[in-house]
Amino acid sequence: MKKDIHPNYHRTKVTCVTCGNVFETGSTKEEIRVDTCANCHPFYTGKQRFTQADGRVDRFMKKYGMK
Repeated sequence: MKKDIHPNYHRTKVTCVTCGNVFETGSTKEEIRVDTCANCHPFYTGKQRFTQADGRVDRFMKKYGMK
């Protein structure tokens, strides 16, 4: 490898802005701030709501009462 062309890799503190959770990882940046993390993201906490979007055929069948 060539010398002095690679960035420095070190332990990094990642801070979640939403819930304040702090954890460590490796990166070329010294500090990382994220909007959501695994502690507060709805998918990982089980609070995610699924909205069922009906397709065109389903809406047509419902509109005209067809089965």
